[in-house]
Amino acid sequence: MRKIIVIGAGPAGLTAAIYAARGNLSPLVIEGYQPGGQLMITTEIENYPGFKEGITGPDLMAQFRAQAERFGAEFLTADVNKVELAGDTKKVWVGDDLYEAQAIIISTGASANLLGVPNESRLMGRGVSACATCDGFFFRGKTICVVGGGDTAMEEANFLTRFANKVYIIHRRQGLRASKIMVDRVRQNPKIELILDTVVVDILGTELVEGVKLKNVQTNEMQDLPLEGVFVSIGHTPNTKLFVGQLDIDDKGYILTKTDKSQVTATNIAGVFACGDVQDSHYRQAITASGSGCAAALDAQHYLEKMA
Repeated sequence: MRKIIVIGAGPAGLTAAIYAARGNLSPLVIEGYQPGGQLMITTEIENYPGFKEGITGPDLMAQFRAQAERFGAEFLTADVNKVELAGDTKKVWVGDDLYEAQAIIISTGASANLLGVPNESRLMGRGVSACATCDGFFFRGKTICVVGGGDTAMEEANFLTRFANKVYIIHRRQGLRASKIMVDRVRQNPKIELILDTVVVDILGTELVEGVKLKNVQTNEMQDLPLEGVFVSIGHTPNTKLFVGQLDIDDKGYILTKTDKSQVTATNIAGVFACGDVQDSHYRQAITASGSGCAAALDAQHYLEKMA
């Protein structure tokens, strides 16, 4: 019987592990076969406090993990395939192996929805990004595009004009899903040009992004558009399949946590806490994920003290 099991090892889960370990709770972190979260595809992070020269996503996650290990967190590199969260004893299966704990911290994160075109993964972090606020600074003076048609895509396009000389918005339909006020802001921005009824069929470039191959869905006409950055803004999918039917989840798939100040990371099941992008559809930043990981560990510690 463990005191705490942490499921997931991005910035939220690793921060939770650091705090839980320093609280003498000996957490087991089941980090999955792809630990580190979305930061593992982020080449350079310049907005995480404490690194004035910047740091790569994998290096930052390695430092988080080493710090958690230093304080006694134990790591299991495997994927969880089943959980039973009701009752005082929480059950977690990894393959056929059962692990039990008094409290669970869920930090399985969210995955950016990607285009699925041939060169997208290869050029991720080399001009392809799913986070404008993370990477916009690196495109100062460049020509870039945002792919998407919702409010987030419009917001990111406007934000990116602070850095880029030219921003194309590429959307597969003639109509934009975004609210009228956001569309009006985009249309009034002289740095932004809309390319509608168009899909990206591939991303061009060898070492870095050099352009996109576009297809007009009405005419089937193909064209190559030279540019240096591609921001994919077609939503995120929280990694919550394991918890459907057990935890309260909103219509977008995010775990619902309490809004009162005493237990901000508590779920609808006592002893189960959620932090990071798995329950945050708004900020989605490493620093906010870390903060919620800290809160989850403290919430879990208070829960265990009451149960003792």
